[in-house]
Amino acid sequence: MFAIREKGALWSAVVPMAILAVTCVYPVFFTLNNALKTNRQYILDRFALVTAPTFDNFVQAWGRSHLGEYFLNSIVVTVGAVIVLLVVSSLAGFAIACLRFPFRRVVFVVILASLMIPVQVILVPFSKIILALGLLNTLPGLIISYTAFFLPFSVYLMTAFYSGLPRELIEAAKIDGARLIQIWWYVMLPLGRPALITLAILNTLWCWNDVLISLLVLQKDRTLMVGIAALKGEYDNSVPLLMSSISIAAAPIILIYIIFQRQIVSGIAVGAVKG
Repeated sequence: MFAIREKGALWSAVVPMAILAVTCVYPVFFTLNNALKTNRQYILDRFALVTAPTFDNFVQAWGRSHLGEYFLNSIVVTVGAVIVLLVVSSLAGFAIACLRFPFRRVVFVVILASLMIPVQVILVPFSKIILALGLLNTLPGLIISYTAFFLPFSVYLMTAFYSGLPRELIEAAKIDGARLIQIWWYVMLPLGRPALITLAILNTLWCWNDVLISLLVLQKDRTLMVGIAALKGEYDNSVPLLMSSISIAAAPIILIYIIFQRQIVSGIAVGAVKG
């Protein structure tokens, strides 16, 4: 009787999770399946399995639609912004959580308060600052912009994580003669790896998928998502071409998840316990 109840409880959890998995996987399958069709095949039956796959849509999207150039811009901006965010947020989190200086709590409250400000509210002053600093239509300008917008949450996460670490570790390092920068580099960074991995994944997703900030800063060049948004308006009659562009944009994120799947899961779990 107990075994039957246990199996029933297991199935009651498995079935909803299976349905959830299908709802997540099917859009990816639908997009890739239609990306391999010709426009005629798509018009005849958009839900049918592709029988004669073609890669012409990928070639056309990559070359004719300049997605190769947009792809490179997105890689440069995302990698640059994520690296700067990890370094700055880790340093700031270490300082706020572990050091004692005047107005430390006020600084942290201001950072928390900035999380509640909608991006749309500050777009006008943001655009004026970017223009005044000469950062318009530059990749470094977009990297700095992403750092500014995503830094408050990053600092909050690293502060919460470092606050859960024993303060005796810092005291022991000071007794051994280590300076603050050495404590951060040799003690806090290795211990903060789970939170840093989680933060890197989240910031990569935000930077890679952003359209609004990129559209404001890069008005001549484009990042990948902005290019796909423009492609949608330019090729409304060719859905397979649009699907191939979306597949190209989603491929790096899916690949990152497949490669770092264990690190992502363990990073979120350990970060939740320690934070």
